[in-house]
Amino acid sequence: MKSLGNKIKDLKDIYSSIDRIAYQIYESNFEEEIIYVVGIGKKGKRLSSLIGKSLSSISNIDVQFITLEIDKKNPLNNIKSDKPIDQLKNSSIVVVDDVLNTGCTLIYAVSYFLKVRVKSIKTAVMVNRNHKKFPIKADFKGISLSTTLNEHISVILEGPDAGIYLS
Repeated sequence: MKSLGNKIKDLKDIYSSIDRIAYQIYESNFEEEIIYVVGIGKKGKRLSSLIGKSLSSISNIDVQFITLEIDKKNPLNNIKSDKPIDQLKNSSIVVVDDVLNTGCTLIYAVSYFLKVRVKSIKTAVMVNRNHKKFPIKADFKGISLSTTLNEHISVILEGPDAGIYLS
């Protein structure tokens, strides 16, 4: 059995962070009737779903979900959304990813939504690694970790191994 590394957070701690992030999003958007929560890739989609459910349980904001597919190795390739971008005009958007490492994926995701005039764009991540190469920050984060470039962070949101691991 392969070791996942040192467990930083267990599932209970992750859900606590998700609830805190949801409250922070609500505080920043309490006047909004609708908010779009955008998950980047499979892990971002799962995390955005959990954040959105928590947000729906504490507010009357209509939470709409969007999945954004980005080639993380070559983000200039075609970015795909499961909803038309024109639908987001004058909307508030929260872009969600599991880990903010260099900021490359997050900045290309945010730039995708700048093709139309939006009201606001915020970002949420479960782990902020502080290795940014791009001028983007996580507005809402579960945990900030100062790691070396050689270390790896895994965020597992389901199953018996659920947790955040550093290896």
